[in-house]
Order: sequence, then structure tokens, then C-alpha cells
Amino acid sequence: MQKYLGIKEWSASMRINHWAVAISIFILIVTGFYIADPFTIYAGETVNKFFMGNVRFVHIFFGGFLIFLSIWRLYLAFFSRFHADWRDFLAWTDIKGTVAQIKFYLLISRHPEQKYLYGPMQSLAYTGCWMMVVVIIITGLIMMGAGYHAGLTSIAAFVLKPIENLLGGLAMVRLIHHIFTWLFILFIVVHIYMAFWYDTVLKQGTVSSMVGGIKFKRTKE
Repeated sequence: MQKYLGIKEWSASMRINHWAVAISIFILIVTGFYIADPFTIYAGETVNKFFMGNVRFVHIFFGGFLIFLSIWRLYLAFFSRFHADWRDFLAWTDIKGTVAQIKFYLLISRHPEQKYLYGPMQSLAYTGCWMMVVVIIITGLIMMGAGYHAGLTSIAAFVLKPIENLLGGLAMVRLIHHIFTWLFILFIVVHIYMAFWYDTVLKQGTVSSMVGGIKFKRTKE
């Protein structure tokens, strides 16, 4: 007879950070697409039409919030008392484990035992995701700072000016920002699919664990 044992998988801080990042990225994608290709609001007086300004404010606000969440996740990676730390992002360096997980994805073998919290391919995807966050933040700060000549925003723009020049100017920075937005959309689709696929195949409560923090391990009695 098989039973399931509940195991604490995610701390409250990790779950809050995860969902806050998810909500922030979703809002940034929606507002970003509007800023890139706005539609005209016909009704009302022209003086009252400040929709673009409001959308841009929301975009900038959640961009700043994403920076805060990224710093918080970095802190948790090195100083959290829970087990989801920076070493888990290096699971992909275990070549033998990586090959075993690829075989599992190809339905060639059973799910391998994991040495880390993340599987090798999962850790590689998450490492790539946070690298994309860095790129999207840097390009976002460059574009935001282009129209300011005072305050912290202008300082950020001044510090990042060499990167802007290296990338080929504001037009190229905007293109890179746009391309990485689509990469985020691709990551989200694959991430959601794999989470539900894991839940279906392993029946460990992968999706619900990011809400309640508990995963289930099958045991024999």
C-alpha cells in the first residue's frame, strides 16, 4: 500500500517572492506592450487623456518593484535558513544528473534522485530566467533614464551609458528589451506546462506546493 508523506519544500518568503515576481512580470508585459503600441482614446477632453502617462507610471513602478524582488531573491539565495540557496542553481553542472533528467523527460527512464532542490534542467532554466531579469532591468533603466537629467534615474542612466553605447544606442536597447519580453513569455508558457506535467507524472503536488509550501513524497508501507 502506498502512502504520501508531506515534506516542507518552500518557505513563506520563497513563495511570496515567487508570486510577487510572477505578478510583476505579468503587469510589466501588459503595460510594456501598450507603451510599445498604444491605442487612441477618443472619448473626453484631450486635456484629460493621460492614459499613456498612467500606464507608464505603472510600468516604471513595477519595474522598480522587480528590482527590489530580485535583490530580495539574491539575499535569500545566500542568507536564507531554508535549503533553496545559490547551490541549487548549479544543479545543471552535475552532468550525470543532467543526462538522467533528460532521459526522464524523453520517457526513457524513471525520475532520478535529485541532489539539489532543483533538477538540472530546471536549475538551468531558472539561471537563464534570472539572467534575463538582469538584462530586462538594465535595458529598462537605460530607456527610463534617457528622458531625465536629475535624480536617481539620471544617475542610473549615466552609470549605464557605456552599456547603451556598447549595445548601439537607444533604438537597439529598446529592441533588446522587446525581444527579452517575448523570451519571458516563452519561459512562462514552458514553466507552467512543466509544472503541471510534473504534477501529472509524479503526483507530488508541484503546483500546490508553491501555495502551501508542501510537496508529497510517495512511500511504501
